[in-house]
Amino acid sequence: MTLKELGWTSELETAFAPYREKGWVPARLIRETSINFSAFFEGGEEINCILCGRLWNAAEVDSDLPAVGDWVAIEEGNENQPHIIRAQLPRRTVFSRKMPGNSSQAQVIGTNIDIVTVVTDAGPDYNIRRMERYLTLIQVSGAKPVVLLNKSDLFSKEVLKQAAAEISALSSDAAVHITSALKGEGLKAIRSHLAPGITMCIVGSSGVGKSTLVNQLYGDDWQWVSEVNETTGKGRHTTTCRELVPLDSGGMLIDNPGMREIQMWTDEFTLRGSFEDVAKLTSECKYSDCSHEKDAGCAIRKAVEEGRLDPARYESFLNLETEIEALLKRAKKRQMATERWHKRNHRIKARNLEDRIQLEKDERGET
Repeated sequence: MTLKELGWTSELETAFAPYREKGWVPARLIRETSINFSAFFEGGEEINCILCGRLWNAAEVDSDLPAVGDWVAIEEGNENQPHIIRAQLPRRTVFSRKMPGNSSQAQVIGTNIDIVTVVTDAGPDYNIRRMERYLTLIQVSGAKPVVLLNKSDLFSKEVLKQAAAEISALSSDAAVHITSALKGEGLKAIRSHLAPGITMCIVGSSGVGKSTLVNQLYGDDWQWVSEVNETTGKGRHTTTCRELVPLDSGGMLIDNPGMREIQMWTDEFTLRGSFEDVAKLTSECKYSDCSHEKDAGCAIRKAVEEGRLDPARYESFLNLETEIEALLKRAKKRQMATERWHKRNHRIKARNLEDRIQLEKDERGET
């Protein structure tokens, strides 16, 4: 497998030039664990590597650290020395979500991704509001969105057609395909998006058939899959770690563990871009600081009452704005805490320097 087949470009070659002079070699990260990374060299050789302390300490937040899909510069090791990641090349795209829980940080799902494919079904997993969030995150990342309505063998053509139409209405850029991973139907449509050098990330809830799709595309049992729990509707044993998988037919996949929580990692500008129809109505509100809830003269609420705006979309718009506002508050608190930590460290360093200077004076008998 050549670097070009892994996604190497002329822009990356230019960015890598200073590191090549140091004798380092380019590699793409394909797997991440709690202690190290796995990467592909030129020729498709897979190696394990560790991150150098300088890069670790330079990262202001976890999302700055290398992730699956990143291109890095590696100092090659030997039998006695590990391969070491010495530098990280600029990212072309970054697909992230807010880290689950109360954290204000972003969790990187994958980098340098060309296509993000969301797998769902037209039954228990179908949630148009969650799909709205997925498409917003994909828009922020810079990748192209593709949606697979999987398990088509379990639903009627009418139900599938309606679900596909609702998803298409959310984004004119999204390609929507009806598939059945179990029967191998629709894989031709998926492969039409893949080519050498193209990276596709597959996301979706547990139990919707992501790992089965990867197996079909890869042509072997790449992931361990099991039946879906009849009570919870969740897959019992599926993908457990994020991994970049090369395909014999060309292209690469990043398979992900089931994502139960999709919280926004974006800003108000991007949010309004995703709700352009709702954003246009805000200019018609009586007050510029309208909360769009109980304020008099709210154009958005009026549109809902008159049937011009879907109430569910209105509710989603309010929830997303509230979520982003809370995220920004947490981020500001974290920034303030970081600034206090830096100031404290500077004071400690200054005191240590004064003590060391005074000690040297005392040793020399100076006052």
